[in-house]
Amino acid sequence: MTAKRWVNRPEGSNWGEFGPDDQIGKLNLLTPARRKQAVAEVQEGRVFTLSLPLDYPGGNVLFELRREPVFVHEKRGPGHNFNFRMSHVCGQFCDVVSDDAVLLYLQYSTQWDGLSHVGQMFDANGDGTPEKVYYNGYRGGIDIVGPDDAKEGFGARALSMEGFATAGVQGRGVLVDLEKTYGRQRALIGYDELMRQLDTQKATVETGDFMCLYTGFADLILEMNKQPDSAVLARSCSVLDGRDERLLNWITDSGLVAICADNYAVEAYPARPASGDSFPGLPLHNHCLFRQGIHLGELWYFADLARWLRENGRSRFLLTAPPLRLPGAVGSPVTPIATV
Repeated sequence: MTAKRWVNRPEGSNWGEFGPDDQIGKLNLLTPARRKQAVAEVQEGRVFTLSLPLDYPGGNVLFELRREPVFVHEKRGPGHNFNFRMSHVCGQFCDVVSDDAVLLYLQYSTQWDGLSHVGQMFDANGDGTPEKVYYNGYRGGIDIVGPDDAKEGFGARALSMEGFATAGVQGRGVLVDLEKTYGRQRALIGYDELMRQLDTQKATVETGDFMCLYTGFADLILEMNKQPDSAVLARSCSVLDGRDERLLNWITDSGLVAICADNYAVEAYPARPASGDSFPGLPLHNHCLFRQGIHLGELWYFADLARWLRENGRSRFLLTAPPLRLPGAVGSPVTPIATV
């Protein structure tokens, strides 16, 4: 089956290492034994919600193609199915019901990026012609289908959020507290800076872990009260340097299964200039989603958890963060929970 999907695999990728038809990538490393280790981090039974309100950041200044949620209410009789009185003959005990629906952009606020979110033009067939390819050789227009590819049946037929959800997104989180070191100043975090931060915290990231980056970016988003200032945000808070090859190699070797950050892209965007005539604009997305099958979480909220971990001299916790089990989706809102 592998040979039918790809002949060439990208340099630095792990395609095929979890099987020719794998669709969850590094999440395969989150074994039952490692989940038991994650559960052992629970000492107090306290929980922290790691999601922004899903109508934040507000507007579409940060990304013009994503918009805040819009509620919709169905008609029922002369009115709507909201504050609807079920009968006019049952007096003071009559039931009143409310239903609602929402138009929700799946990657507007606190979110998971699926492996079908970012691919690359790549010559997987070995015929000299690049094609649209995603993790493990799944193809744009065949496995990930949009309205420009077909008249119906849109969505991720492979690598969708449904597979990520059913795999069980629960394990050990490790909080890297960049905000404590850098505050809200803009800082480009490469391999050296990340290792220095882990040493300062006496923290380690091990196989099967979720690495969580607290930079203060989501706190700034909240303070802007749904009126985000893109210029201020662009020069604020720490962000990973996706062009740092040593950082990318460490991400591969660490065995982490996902990177979750409180900022908008996990990595600096635009990325710093690269050499050569052709290179990815989102190098960390390319490395994680396309080459390694490492899911990315964006715009998470860590302030309350970070404060508690600081006060208690800890960096690890149980993370429970399933996406919506939505077939065909390439991303998903999420309300992660940390238990300490």
